[in-house]
Amino acid sequence: MSELISIENLSFRYVDTDFYSLNNVNLKINKGDFVLLCGPSGCGKTTLLRAINGLIPNYYQGEYKGKVIIENKEVSKHKTYEIAKIAGLVFQDPENQLFTSSVEKEIAFGLENLAIPRDEMRRIVNETIRVLNLENLRYKVPAFLSGGEQQKVAIAAIYAMRPKVLLLDEPLSNLDPYSAISVIELIYKLNKELGLTILIAEHRLDWLIPFSNRIVIMNEGRILIEGETRSILEKFDLEQFDVNDPKIPTLAKRINKIFNLRIKISLTVDEFVDNFKKELNDRI
Repeated sequence: MSELISIENLSFRYVDTDFYSLNNVNLKINKGDFVLLCGPSGCGKTTLLRAINGLIPNYYQGEYKGKVIIENKEVSKHKTYEIAKIAGLVFQDPENQLFTSSVEKEIAFGLENLAIPRDEMRRIVNETIRVLNLENLRYKVPAFLSGGEQQKVAIAAIYAMRPKVLLLDEPLSNLDPYSAISVIELIYKLNKELGLTILIAEHRLDWLIPFSNRIVIMNEGRILIEGETRSILEKFDLEQFDVNDPKIPTLAKRINKIFNLRIKISLTVDEFVDNFKKELNDRI
């Protein structure tokens, strides 16, 4: 897989603060990755997303060191709107990102700011609504939608600008389980079917680990560990990094320890059941 994002010795301190929200961060992200970014509140996740899409240092001012390079462009040397064509950011609260009187207009909003010709804009809006299955929301007012629907519209508005990378800042935090799963399915579709690279900061690991191929764990502005999802879960108990361990992998580890078994690390209930049966059969 080809490298899409390179973060090199990145440090950032916001104006009027005496600590670095990012402290010598180094990270490579490949095209097509689904990266789960986790860590305790205040660990630097949001700041890292802002640095990737250019809000830092173009909007949020402070002391900036190092480089973020995305698709061969050094972010700090380009305007935010230029980087937005490559990396789109979905905020934690979608209401902060929705401005217009209909979903259709919301999806067109970013295209208007990019001066896309009207006929092309209409084509892209229609395609986005069709691909993301939002036809039933087309003429509704975003402010009156449910939280999950608003989050989908915010994602659609970013997707309409055809970025290579979708950055999401705790998009599930205010959603009920049904809405959260619906949003996750949409994000996964963008990754697997439409080829977007995903970097998602989130606390709800249980719902996301089955879809992620990499995990990055941060604290105090630093990356503590990062690697392939299953490998990280096999090697580490995440609680040591102030992160809640996902339940299914933790269950497999505990059963292995108590009963001296070798159940493979599982990411879903179905996978756990299959691995459990296989381990028992192997011992018979």
